[in-house]
Amino acid sequence: MSSPPHTPPHTPRTSRAPDVLVVGGGIIGLVTAWRAARRGLVTALVDPEPGGGAAQVAAGMLAAVTELHYGEETLLALNLASARRYPEFAAELTEATGQDLGYRRCGTLAVALDADDRAHLRELHALQQRCGLESEWLSGRECRRLEPMLAPGVRGGLRVDGDHQIDPRRLARALVTACERAGVVFHRVWAARLGVGRGGERATGVVTADGTVLEAGRVVLAGGSLSGRLAGVPEAVLPPVRPVKGQVLRLTMPGAHGPLLNRTVRAVVRGNHVYLVPRESGELVVGATSEELGWDTTVTAGGVYELLRDAHELVPGITELPLTETRAGLRPGSPDNAPLLGPTALDGLLLATGHYRNGVLLTPVTGDVMAHALTTGELPDEARPFTPRRFGAAPAVPELPDPPAPSDLSEQPV
Repeated sequence: MSSPPHTPPHTPRTSRAPDVLVVGGGIIGLVTAWRAARRGLVTALVDPEPGGGAAQVAAGMLAAVTELHYGEETLLALNLASARRYPEFAAELTEATGQDLGYRRCGTLAVALDADDRAHLRELHALQQRCGLESEWLSGRECRRLEPMLAPGVRGGLRVDGDHQIDPRRLARALVTACERAGVVFHRVWAARLGVGRGGERATGVVTADGTVLEAGRVVLAGGSLSGRLAGVPEAVLPPVRPVKGQVLRLTMPGAHGPLLNRTVRAVVRGNHVYLVPRESGELVVGATSEELGWDTTVTAGGVYELLRDAHELVPGITELPLTETRAGLRPGSPDNAPLLGPTALDGLLLATGHYRNGVLLTPVTGDVMAHALTTGELPDEARPFTPRRFGAAPAVPELPDPPAPSDLSEQPV
């Protein structure tokens, strides 16, 4: 385990307890710590491997429009707010770190392969229109004109120029650097237990796996799918977050004759959601399965087969590409598929978790929301529907065995 980075010379360390201690070093924990530090709060973060977590597996689609699902109109507003902030957020983070984030305004094309898929896509288009979203219906021929490598059988599609992409791995690395330069102190160890003051009325910090007591004015629990497993959190405020497995493939596109795809392509193939995200680097990300299998992060032959089979039906040439990586990670799912943001009923404890499939998309708005909550004690209007208190007493979540040892959960950010 590497030692924590040195604090930059212009940012002196302080011996007093930090104002904020963030538990979890995935992109949500990192952006929370960065924004808190930029607001002048003395900030620390506890995580054995900052920059790890689900961001190492995610494809990075910023797809507020094509990710729209029935019953999630309230979440849509938050997704759109975050998507609007992305250009400025990416520019600010790049300026702060000098790192390229792989942010591309390439647009997304959602396509249908058969009559049932086409009917489903038509219904999605109607929902998008009712929500005032910009999307354009295209014929199959028009889809192939935009993306010539699409299969001849494509029956139609939706062109959404406002759905972009970013490289989550580059985003995570940049956020680690930004936190370091803002003076965030990293404790590269696992958080084992929440510290609670005498009387059990206030969160006071955490106890780490090596027994160290880290005190803080406030604690932000941003541990992804493991957020509901931190010992010492009172049951009434324990976040109802569960792991949802996703398997993802990475391939390499040839560079000599131009990219295989110019924009993100996604579809529903025989009821299975599949997407293909082309990077400027030549990488092509294909995903993602959605499996309720507890803490399992095994890459399976069946998962790889299904992804390649469905991707091949969309873009037949994909099976000729080199397969460079297979990964599986755990999304933090919540009962309503929306994040839990802000103060809990336990004084001093805030949550930033449960982002499910929208963690990368919601990174900018989450950082702003949490910084506002940490400095004012209240949520901004746009985030009030996502208060952890909306669930009242913690709702029941599926009973799962305890997670494996930390070394076996390398995708996870607590």
